[in-house]
Amino acid sequence: MKRKAQVPAEKNRPKMFDEFRISTFIILTIAGIINAFGVTIFLFPVKLYDSGISGLSMLLDQITPPQFTLSLFLLLLNIPIFAFGYKKQGASFTIYSVFTVGVYSVMSFLIMNVLPIDVSFISPLAGSDLLLCAIFGGVISGIGSGLTIRFGGAIDGIDVLSVVFAKKIGISIGTFVMISNTILYTVCGITIKSWILPLYSIVTYYIGSKTVDFVVEGIDKTKCAMIVTTKANNISDTLAEQFEASGTIVKAIGGYSKEQKEIIYFIVNHFQINKLKKIVHDIDPSAFISLQDVSDIIQKNHET
Repeated sequence: MKRKAQVPAEKNRPKMFDEFRISTFIILTIAGIINAFGVTIFLFPVKLYDSGISGLSMLLDQITPPQFTLSLFLLLLNIPIFAFGYKKQGASFTIYSVFTVGVYSVMSFLIMNVLPIDVSFISPLAGSDLLLCAIFGGVISGIGSGLTIRFGGAIDGIDVLSVVFAKKIGISIGTFVMISNTILYTVCGITIKSWILPLYSIVTYYIGSKTVDFVVEGIDKTKCAMIVTTKANNISDTLAEQFEASGTIVKAIGGYSKEQKEIIYFIVNHFQINKLKKIVHDIDPSAFISLQDVSDIIQKNHET
């Protein structure tokens, strides 16, 4: 009897594991370490609060017995939230996020309890200067959070909650995060009976969010140019020649004139905008150009 050929173990591996890369886990490890450094070296020693679940964990560390640490709360609060959002976000996002939070938690524990670094009362690098701590804590933790988001995860469960609940209650994700942080800082102020630290924490939150945007989107934001014209072929050919990139032409009809027009969809960077305007208006002075920010461009080459 003919024996059935055995399938190599790799081919029996679930497809979901094909999404994961060692290089991504290395970067997420670095992101978790960076985030832990920003929080434990600049924010935690002077009792400034990070945003989201991280900030709540810092508050709980202050008001609970010593055995309940920041590292413990980071795991206890974040992991159930990421598990809750599994269906909404998918396997890779959840695993990447839990992994990064784990690195963040472990590194925070090492800095505060194992390594010879005193973070008991003042920042080892910025002393008791609250503004310096707020700025550098926000920037460094923002770099860690931004790297995590850029490579497919999140380092704070508030991001998952915002995706799950914001639409259900009729607000944007950004508004949900802002409201939740406002509530957090209000609770912190009431709990510690002082508003100085929560107010400085708002500075940290603002700087951190801008740093995240910078890391995720980069310094050179891409622009989408929507060019409405009657000379689409001429403009498209010239743009392709000048920028060595092709656009997409879409047929359109003028809403008022009912005239046949075409729309050219073309991607440029910030430094190419003036050149694009000149090329378009030299060919068609009546062309209409609309510019919008593009957060990311995804292109997949299909092998045949």
